[in-house]
Amino acid sequence: MLKITLTAGKVGKQEKQLKVLTALGLKKFGSVVIRQDSPTIRGMVGKVHHLVCVEEVAEGTTGKVTRKAKAALCTKTEKETTKKKAAK
Repeated sequence: MLKITLTAGKVGKQEKQLKVLTALGLKKFGSVVIRQDSPTIRGMVGKVHHLVCVEEVAEGTTGKVTRKAKAALCTKTEKETTKKKAAK
């Protein structure tokens, strides 16, 4: 299972990226969804990797994430790593 967090705003992004975010179920900045780990979801995340943070979670986790879990967004180092990868 993958916990996907929207860590950047959607304003000014390409329409394809907005459609991918909508398909993933990410509506607002900071929104979190949990999706089954599959090649399709990985491909979608790859298209918007610079806008989201992805973490693997236990299999028993389902649906929406609680407020407490939302508070534990990606750490600063993960964001920096993602930005460095996007720059290359």
